[in-house]
Amino acid sequence: MNASTPHAQCAAGFARQQAASRAQPEVPLALRRDRLRRLQALVEQQGSRLADAVQADFGVRSHDVTQLTELLPLQWELRHTLRHLARWMRTRRVPTPLQLQPAGARLQPQPLGVVGVVSPWNYPLNLALGPAVAALSAGNRVMLKPSEATPHTADCLAALLAERFDADELQVVTGDASVAAAFTAQPWDHLLFTGSPGVGRKVALAAAAQLVPTTLELGGKSPCLLDTGVDLAVAMPRIVQGKLLNCGQTCIAPDYVLLPRGQQQAFVQAFGATLQRFYPRIAGNPDYTALLDAGGLARMQALLDDARAKGGRVLQFGTAEPVPTDPVRQRQMPPALVLDTRPDMRVLREEIFGPILPLVPYDTLDEAIAFVNARERPLALYWFGQDAGRTARVLAQTTSGGVVLNDTLLHFVHSGLPFGGVGQSGWGAYHGEAGFLRLSHLKPVLRQPRWGVGALVYPPYGDRLRRLLGWMARF
Repeated sequence: MNASTPHAQCAAGFARQQAASRAQPEVPLALRRDRLRRLQALVEQQGSRLADAVQADFGVRSHDVTQLTELLPLQWELRHTLRHLARWMRTRRVPTPLQLQPAGARLQPQPLGVVGVVSPWNYPLNLALGPAVAALSAGNRVMLKPSEATPHTADCLAALLAERFDADELQVVTGDASVAAAFTAQPWDHLLFTGSPGVGRKVALAAAAQLVPTTLELGGKSPCLLDTGVDLAVAMPRIVQGKLLNCGQTCIAPDYVLLPRGQQQAFVQAFGATLQRFYPRIAGNPDYTALLDAGGLARMQALLDDARAKGGRVLQFGTAEPVPTDPVRQRQMPPALVLDTRPDMRVLREEIFGPILPLVPYDTLDEAIAFVNARERPLALYWFGQDAGRTARVLAQTTSGGVVLNDTLLHFVHSGLPFGGVGQSGWGAYHGEAGFLRLSHLKPVLRQPRWGVGALVYPPYGDRLRRLLGWMARF
C-alpha cells in the first residue's frame, strides 16, 4: 500500500497509538491529570487564536459566541473532570451473593486503548475537544478527525495540539471525505462520531465491519412544547436564544414549536420583539453568526420555497434591511417563522439546522405528545409549562436524548448530566463521569480465597451435590 494514501496515513497513526496503549495498558492518575492540564492550558491560553480560526471558517462568528458556546464549556468540563477524576478511577466494590461467598468482587476501570473522534463543523472546538476530555480522563490515546468544512480550525487544532502532545498520546488527522472514510475504517477500541444521521449510518457500518463499539451523537428534530398560559415574556428570550445561537446551526436547537391553538399571533409578536432586542440588525451584525457556506444558504431557501409551495406562510424578519452585496453577509440569513404548516413540508420532515422555526398548533396535550411520538426520537425536547402534572405527563410519555424544562440548550453544559441521543438521534453518552465510564472498560474481578464454594461442586456427582443444588436454588 502506498504510504501516502489517506488509509495508510491513518493506519500508521493508529498503529503508533495502539502500540503505545498496549505497552502501557494502565495509565496512572498523575499522567491522566497531566494530559488534561496540557489540554486545559491550550484552551485557556490559545482561546483567541482558536476563535480567530473559527471566525475565518464561518466568515461571521464573533469571539463572544465562540467563548460562550465552546471555550467556556470546555474549561468547565476540564475543571469538573480534574476535580473528580480520582474518585471515578477508584475500584468499585460489588456485593457478592451468599452462594459465592466468601469470594470478593470488584469492578476495575481500565482504558479501552485508542479512541477515534470524528467531529463536525458547527462547533468545531467543543465537539472535538469535549470527547477528547472524556477519552483522556479514561486513560485512552486519542486521534481526532475534524470536519474538512472548517479547515482553518482543523489546521489550528493540529498545530496547537502537536506542540503539547506526542503523536502517540493525542493527534489530529486533517483532510477531506476520503481521509474521513479511511479514519473510520481503522480498528479502534472505540469510535465517537458527532454529525448527521445520514453520515452516522455510514460511520456505524464502517465500525461494524471491524467490530468497533461506537458512540454516535446525531441530530434530529428537537421539539419545543409550550403549555397553555405560558408567559411569553419569560419563555421567548430562551427560545430565541436556543434557536438563533450560531444561526440555528446547533444539533439541539429547537427545530419546531408546538403551541396551543390560538396562541400563534402572540408568539409571532413576542418573537419579533425579542429578535429586535437581541439583533437590531442582521446583515453586518457581528453577534449574528453566518451560515457556514453558500450551500447551507441555498438549502434554507429551498426549505422556505417548499413551505410556500405547500400553502405555508413564511414570516421572514429583517427583510426591510438593504440586501447585502457581500457574499459573507448574505449568509447572515434573516430568521423566519413558518405558519400554516403541513406534515409533508420539508421543514417538518428534515432537520433544519438554520434560522427557520415552524409553528405547529395543537388542541390538547395528548395531541401534542402524539405529534412528537409519531416522529423519530429527538436529541432534545424542551417543555415550557408550570403545571406539575402536565410536566410529568410530557416527561413520562415522550422519549428524547435529553430534556430541558422552561429553557433550551442548557443541559449540554451540565457536566453531571450525560449528553447523548436515543434511537435515530444516536446512542451512547458522554460528559463528566458518563464520558469516563463510556470510554473505560469496567473489568469485573472475582477473588476467591484459599477455601471457596467451588470445591463443593467438583465431580464425582451424587446425592450430596443434588441436596446442595436444591439448597442453593433457594437463593
